[in-house]
Amino acid sequence: MAAQKWGITAMIAPSRWLIPWVVLISVFACTATAQDGFAGAPISQNDFTSANQTRDAEAIQDEDAQLSLSASQIISILQSRPEVAVEIKTMVAQSQPGTIAAQPDAITDETLYSQIGSDRNLRQQITMFLRARGYVEAGDLRLKTPAPRVADPLSPLSGGRQINNREPARGLEPPAEEAGQQPAAHRSVELEGKGSSGGAMQAEPKSAEQERDTDNITSEPPVLHRPAPYNLRSLRDLYSQIPDTSDQLKRFGSDVFTRRDRAATGQAPLDVPIGPDYVVGPGDGLTIDLWGGISQSFTRTVNPDGHLALPEAGDIQVAGLSMQRTQELVQQELRRQYRDVRASVTLARLRTIRIYVVGDVQRPGAYEVSSLASPLSALYASGGPTSIGSLRMLKHYRGKELIGTVDLYDFLLRGVQSDEQRLLGGDTLVVPAVGPQVAISGAVKRPAIYELNNASTLGALLQIAGGITVAASLEHISIERINANQNRETISLGSADQDEKDIENFELRDGDRIHVAPIAPFSERLVYVEGHVVRPGRHPYRDGMHLSDVLRSYQDLLPEPASIGEIIRLAPPDLHVQTIEFNLADALIGNGDIALQPFDTVRVLGRYDVDAPRVEVRGEVLRPGSYPLSDGMTAAELVRAAGGFKRDALLETADLISYQVVNGTKVESQRADIRIGEAVGRSDLSADRALKPSDVLTVHQITGWNDIGESITIEGEVAHPGSYGFRSGERLSDVLRRAGGFRETAYPAGAILTREQVKELEEKSRAELIRQIETSASAARLSSNLASNDLSGQASLIRQQEDQILSQLKSQPAMGRMVIHVTTDIESWAGTAADIEVRRGDVLRIPKRPGFVLVSGQVYNASAITFTPGKTAAWYLQHAGGATSIANRKEIFVVRANGAVVGRQSGEWYDRDVLSTRLQPGDVVVVPQKIIGASLFWRNLLSTAQIASSIAITAAVAGL
Repeated sequence: MAAQKWGITAMIAPSRWLIPWVVLISVFACTATAQDGFAGAPISQNDFTSANQTRDAEAIQDEDAQLSLSASQIISILQSRPEVAVEIKTMVAQSQPGTIAAQPDAITDETLYSQIGSDRNLRQQITMFLRARGYVEAGDLRLKTPAPRVADPLSPLSGGRQINNREPARGLEPPAEEAGQQPAAHRSVELEGKGSSGGAMQAEPKSAEQERDTDNITSEPPVLHRPAPYNLRSLRDLYSQIPDTSDQLKRFGSDVFTRRDRAATGQAPLDVPIGPDYVVGPGDGLTIDLWGGISQSFTRTVNPDGHLALPEAGDIQVAGLSMQRTQELVQQELRRQYRDVRASVTLARLRTIRIYVVGDVQRPGAYEVSSLASPLSALYASGGPTSIGSLRMLKHYRGKELIGTVDLYDFLLRGVQSDEQRLLGGDTLVVPAVGPQVAISGAVKRPAIYELNNASTLGALLQIAGGITVAASLEHISIERINANQNRETISLGSADQDEKDIENFELRDGDRIHVAPIAPFSERLVYVEGHVVRPGRHPYRDGMHLSDVLRSYQDLLPEPASIGEIIRLAPPDLHVQTIEFNLADALIGNGDIALQPFDTVRVLGRYDVDAPRVEVRGEVLRPGSYPLSDGMTAAELVRAAGGFKRDALLETADLISYQVVNGTKVESQRADIRIGEAVGRSDLSADRALKPSDVLTVHQITGWNDIGESITIEGEVAHPGSYGFRSGERLSDVLRRAGGFRETAYPAGAILTREQVKELEEKSRAELIRQIETSASAARLSSNLASNDLSGQASLIRQQEDQILSQLKSQPAMGRMVIHVTTDIESWAGTAADIEVRRGDVLRIPKRPGFVLVSGQVYNASAITFTPGKTAAWYLQHAGGATSIANRKEIFVVRANGAVVGRQSGEWYDRDVLSTRLQPGDVVVVPQKIIGASLFWRNLLSTAQIASSIAITAAVAGL
């Protein structure tokens, strides 16, 4: 709606409900004509569309940053509030890893600012902290949206419509903004606003936080904190500089014409009271009510000749008469036609008049305004003065006669608006060029640029600016002056030989810039208390003040303070740091009461803040860990602090390791046994022992506790598959008997037993093998007798083979299979070396008897061949088509169904020719690929990888 009203086409994403407001605000900000020399320059539709798209993109980019303050905003808060910086450093120090937190004093301002700028999570934590402490309100984190429009105080008097040929395109030229004014379409988080300089009416309402920070004299003064060498609030206060305000001031009164309700450009409403002195003219609509001899109501319009048509009475001349005189005349004429009639004349519709607004205004030209319009409302309808137009010399002409001069400061400062200077048709309003101007900033209530009229003294200017604040320093008033067409100079007021009258009567000149500096931002009679106290912060200093006046009793301290405190003194004249230690107990009873001086910092630490004594408990307790050592703490008390024993705790005895420093040169340890169960149960108080700093108490576990719940899973061809618990020392045969033994279809020779410990070892071995292959030097792979032109070709082949073997090796996960030798007759191998002990988590799978032998690798037809008793590996290889040309015939190996490998040098299964080995069901014949490369290490490495990647095949065969 708003975009169509201003004649703007904007693409607004429906999912972003805030963007329409941003577009609407962008209309005011982007299409305004800046009042700094560009007055009257219209902005084209293309310019507006580009600006609108840019602001829309910025709004989308800033969407993710709305939940936390930016680094610059957080740093600004920390610089303006030193006490917050101390707390933030403490929070950062406690978040550091380690059992003993880092000290806040070790974190400098630069370190803290660097972490804030680089760590987004830290910024979010600090934002939450600032909100929890009340330094930031929830409204400060919301995206800025424009406030609902309020009817302009001048709208009843307006209704102007420009009718000359210079009227701009509708909606493309709202009133201009003053130079230096920030556009209202910023979607950012703002904490501190700038001081108002726009007079009685503000262009945009401020939040409560902005009002408190800028307009309230009781707020913290804006200061610039320089990095202090020590993390002390006293030094932070003293390392404060009054910032050199470089904020661009706005012209006083400019905001009145930069935010207007454009809907108020039609006819003026009739809820404005019309007095009896209103002069009737052509175009006015009059309602005439009759009662008495006749009851009737009708409306008539005064015709262009100034006549009013009455029933039965004809036309009467009313133009130029007042409302009171018009009513009397109407009643007089109608009484001639109706007996005892009485008449009441009211205004039904205001006429419009044509006036001219010229000079240095935003849109000079002819305007049709309401007959009630004043010079001020006509000026408002024309957009107001430009940046070079005067706000204090609005001249009202009627023909060649000067009717009067309007000073807008009377309205802006005191709300005074003259009703005597009514506009008539043909009147002309002239806005001349601005007169002498001066700027005033600093500790005044309305810093701005003011136009001088009759007020040419500093006292008169201060009165217009609302006066100085209570924080103003009259001894530090500076004036930057321009000597006309010559040079600049700086004048200082407030010296010892000048009184207040001299300052008030100081004559100002055009172009003067006055700065009223504030007083020092800190108090010179303060002491500071920090650390382990109930009421940290600043405390007033008085003459003769002692330490006991600050620390009266233990009620002023938090529990368990340290025995030693310190006073950090800034010794005059250069205020260098000195540290004075004191005994806290003596200070509280009045012994050695130390006299305090201004800027002293009394610091009391907690017992566990710095180098705190700690003890540690390990083992079978509910909350093992490190605990602070309190006075008289015993081993039993440490166990109770850790939550007590677990159910598996050994209560008979516990280990206590103590450390002591010998002659200040070395540390010796001692071990002692403690009857911890009796000590905690208080059955024998002598069993308990007092702890010393850094002691380590270990509570052991009951023997065999981890064996509780041990089980093995048996799957496949047994009578009763499932999970079976076992006692320590039970073997595989014992569990198989309880499972009912093997079924007739079982094939024990292909049994697969997997164990987690073996799987972990296989995984480590496989990872090491992969690492060796990937990191081996290329020189170890190549043959040294190759020509240089053959090296690149061989290297390419080696890389391809390496990638293939690595792919196979990585695709086969570790199984954790153990090679076992079992048969159907359990009694024949029970109690032998083949009858291994079972472990927790073992899985035994007994497959069915497979009816084939698998041939894989570099053969022409890798397949499963039906088992034929008595046949050798060569026979099965022949039926698979034989080996290919790239096969390594010398390294053919057989993987038995139980996982055992038969190779060219396979130990007890050694045979000159592996192919003569007689195979059993489920065996696998593997024909490896010929390894490329002359290095023996490389060939052995890849051969091992090929065997490892082929072992898993037998497990897959067992599952068929």
